[in-house]
Amino acid sequence: MGAAAHFCYKLSSLVSISFAGGTVAEIETYHCMAEVSDTRLTDGISAVLINDNVNCGVAPAMTEADDSDRYRAPALDKGLDILELLAEADEPLSQAEIAKALDRSPNEIYRMLDRLVRRDYVRRTAAERYEVTLKLFELGHARPPMRRLVSQAVPVMRQMALRAEQPCHLVVRDRNELVVVAQVDGPHNWNVSIRVGSHVKLVNSGSGNVFLAFADAEDRALMLEEQVSGQAQVLDRQTEAHLEMVRARGYETIPSMQAHGINNLSAPIFGPLGSVIAALTCPYAILIDRPNSPAPDAVLALLLQASRDISRRSAPEERGQGG
Repeated sequence: MGAAAHFCYKLSSLVSISFAGGTVAEIETYHCMAEVSDTRLTDGISAVLINDNVNCGVAPAMTEADDSDRYRAPALDKGLDILELLAEADEPLSQAEIAKALDRSPNEIYRMLDRLVRRDYVRRTAAERYEVTLKLFELGHARPPMRRLVSQAVPVMRQMALRAEQPCHLVVRDRNELVVVAQVDGPHNWNVSIRVGSHVKLVNSGSGNVFLAFADAEDRALMLEEQVSGQAQVLDRQTEAHLEMVRARGYETIPSMQAHGINNLSAPIFGPLGSVIAALTCPYAILIDRPNSPAPDAVLALLLQASRDISRRSAPEERGQGG
């Protein structure tokens, strides 16, 4: 450029400002008006746009590609780039590795990584490396699909409760907690049931053991995070061996930790990708006034059939109970 010219840039990106002393500061900006001469501002501060292709001179005619890129959100793009990179990575990446892969400086992605960690989309490991969490997966299975799951499960649950003469409830995972999303009473006046919306313990509960047993090592570690006083819970060898047995036989049967005489029978509900999306549990109690009611083995068989039926309704193809 020769003589100085006036330009008004509409920016939605990161601007790097280089001062005379060599210090570099990064700021978020949306509008910038300056007198430009040979790419320098009149007060001696040079401005370099990051991730924006801006020409100093006569503005070219807007092309179809420019029109489709008119409403860019570079900060959002940056966050999505990080998530996509981490999702495809075989192992957690350091901040420097992420920056190199995305052709950015480590300082440039620091704030974005920090926000992703604080919002639980990304997890920072003890070795200061980063990996994606399951939050996006959970969002993908959010409310409308959850309503479909409940609407598909409740008719099966009603039939199971009627034939078993026992109540049952459906439990899903919400972050590191388990929540009851549906419950059906047995046909008689007396029932042992749990309210919809109640939280269930992850460890040493029928539903929790089903989720843990059918999870891979990474998913299990994520589920166990912040279980006790904000810290990850560690399973002992006996519990791990028990979970392997649960996975092998395809169901859990465990005495209730809340009431005597209750034996929780739990089975997994599989989703379209073959992972466990819910657990169907029957808090089995012996009915003293109904000696001819179904025995525990018969109720377990009904529960397993119901879990298979719900899994088939939730997935395009039939899935078995085994692991």
